[in-house]
Amino acid sequence: MRFVVVLAALALLAGCGDDDETEAPASTPAQLAELTVTVDDGNGTKKTADISCSAPEDSDVCAALADIKPKTFEPIPGKQACTQQYGGPETATVNGTLNGEEIDAKFSRVNGCEIARWDAAKEVLGASG
Repeated sequence: MRFVVVLAALALLAGCGDDDETEAPASTPAQLAELTVTVDDGNGTKKTADISCSAPEDSDVCAALADIKPKTFEPIPGKQACTQQYGGPETATVNGTLNGEEIDAKFSRVNGCEIARWDAAKEVLGASG
């Protein structure tokens, strides 16, 4: 019986040592955003802006990018029902990185879903002029 007690005590002591492994801090992206925004007004005028943000405090556009939902840059699912309203001929592209994620988004105002996406990204799209 004494042997079992000694083995149990040794097993408990073996689990109480210092952990040599330390948890690495979570990596944060070096930049909040590195984006190129191009807006075409549909009448032949294109405006382009480069957005570079290290932190939300850098500018109003950077603050908007910090709050924007990633879903805003995703295309509308093909089977989603959208109201058939026309918001204008404008189109836009947004390319680069946001929070370390690649962004390659296209925007238009051809139906209610696309108008809603445009409105959700209006601070970013407005950066081009």
